[in-house]
Amino acid sequence: MSFSSARGAEALRNVLAFTFQHWVRHWLLAAAIAATIVVATVTEVFVPLFAGRLVDALTAGPAQAPAALEAFLVMAGLGLAMVVLRHLAWWGVVPLTLDIMADVVRETFHRVQRFSSDWHANSFAGSTVRKITRGMWALDVINDVLLLSLLPSVVVLAGTVVLLMLHWPVMGLVMAAGALAYGAMTIALAMRVVAPAARLSNAWDTRIGGLLSDTLGANQVVKAFGAEAREDARLGVVVARWHRRVHRTWMLATWSASGEFALLWVVRTTVTGTALWLWWQGRATPGDVTYVLTTYFVVHGYLREIGQHVHNLQRAVNDMEEMVELHALAAGVADRHEARPLALRGGEVRFEQVTFHYGRHAAPLFRDLDVVIPAGQRVGLVGPSGSGKTTFVKLLQRLYDVSSGRVAIDGHDVREVAQASLRQQIAIVPQEPVLFHRTLAENIAYARPDASQEEIERAALLANAHDFIMRLPKGYRTLVGERGVKLSGGERQRVAIARAFLADAPVLILDEATSSLDSESEAAIQQAMERLMDGRTALVIAHRLSTVQAMDRILVFEHGRIVEDGRHATLLARAGGRYRRLFERQSGMVAEVDGARAGDMQPVR
Repeated sequence: MSFSSARGAEALRNVLAFTFQHWVRHWLLAAAIAATIVVATVTEVFVPLFAGRLVDALTAGPAQAPAALEAFLVMAGLGLAMVVLRHLAWWGVVPLTLDIMADVVRETFHRVQRFSSDWHANSFAGSTVRKITRGMWALDVINDVLLLSLLPSVVVLAGTVVLLMLHWPVMGLVMAAGALAYGAMTIALAMRVVAPAARLSNAWDTRIGGLLSDTLGANQVVKAFGAEAREDARLGVVVARWHRRVHRTWMLATWSASGEFALLWVVRTTVTGTALWLWWQGRATPGDVTYVLTTYFVVHGYLREIGQHVHNLQRAVNDMEEMVELHALAAGVADRHEARPLALRGGEVRFEQVTFHYGRHAAPLFRDLDVVIPAGQRVGLVGPSGSGKTTFVKLLQRLYDVSSGRVAIDGHDVREVAQASLRQQIAIVPQEPVLFHRTLAENIAYARPDASQEEIERAALLANAHDFIMRLPKGYRTLVGERGVKLSGGERQRVAIARAFLADAPVLILDEATSSLDSESEAAIQQAMERLMDGRTALVIAHRLSTVQAMDRILVFEHGRIVEDGRHATLLARAGGRYRRLFERQSGMVAEVDGARAGDMQPVR
């Protein structure tokens, strides 16, 4: 078996197992649908038998009128039963499919939200959305194919072969051989020819979704550089690859369908020839021949549809496999079974002998890191990029798990508490705040959805955001656009700060929270930050050292180690110290810029 066919078989097993697991949740309804469709199909198996009896009664003359009438009434009754039972089966599939689709999209969203930060950083949001929605709709096809199409086909074929074998074993063998050959050919073509091509088509379909999402989400950057034509060309390359892959897939499906029709012609010719031979031998009446031909026409319809159903099933499997793979991925950082909610008293932070590796990196970023931050202390984290500042706070939030050692808040190991409750105790203002395409009030209240309008406005006042919000036509009911694109950088930052005020958490993480603010409002925001940090444990990641001069303590990171620890004045007094060098470098740059500005303002002589 080739790699592609082996992968196709594995994907089929995984998708069917995933589907059956969801059927089990609704087993009573699924079983009722299956039973109803089986009985409905059995009625079709017996219709040709009574059609043959009708023909024999008619050829025998008027004396057999009662027999003809009986055959006619039975055929009419079987047809009516088939219509009613099939309607009931189709009626039952609607709630079954909708319930399963709703469950799947909720569960997949639940899992994806809990994947690691690294997974989300390495995945296109648009591609992930495509995988989920495509897989959700594929479930509709799978339910219809398995319950309403393939199951009746199997029942018809099995029932027909059994009835024919009871009358003419040779005819039963011919029908069985033709059906098995057709089924084997259809499955082989679907699994070994069409499925690998369809898998590649879906991969490029996913890439189109990812590229569209990535480019449209960064439309401001595209416009800023006049790069619309360049992005058109970039999409054109991907669409061309998608076009070639899909064209190949569809052409393979076309050739497969033609091959299946050719085999059906062979089966039909063989069955008809065998029926004529039985009549020639005197072993079948005209009614028997009618029965055989009518039976074959019923079987032919089902066989012809089996090919289409198998291809539909395979396409649905290809559409679902990426979503099913999401369910097979580990959550990254998962709550332990015994995890309990965290209730903080003060917010003391401890890193005890912490060693941490990023991914498969051979060398750890942190090795045996020990640090204690008492509750209520304001601590600045400084150091060059990549020194470990951001990783330090991510470990505190448990966005990653330590390789060894322990991170604790108020004595609670962060691995032993529920992640949601842990992060609810930590308010964070990122350097690049991201907002939802919702109202300003909803964005500010995200940390506390039950907050009153008065509390929302108070938080906005503290963050110096209230004035600009009230100047907007709809005030706090203004929609901010996707990722907050309708607001300036400083406005987004102030909304994020207001969100942190409203959270009222005992631990704060501020990632250069005033970096996007204009100089006029920065002083007011600094005062608000002082009030916000009062009585709370505050970790301030600082890129501008002026931000941390008033901190109770400064931790200087370098290559994953804390190389200096103390107040601003103490660290600045150390000749040759790392913090002093950083401060002097920044002070020199500031002096240079100020001098340049002053020079620019000199009058022209």
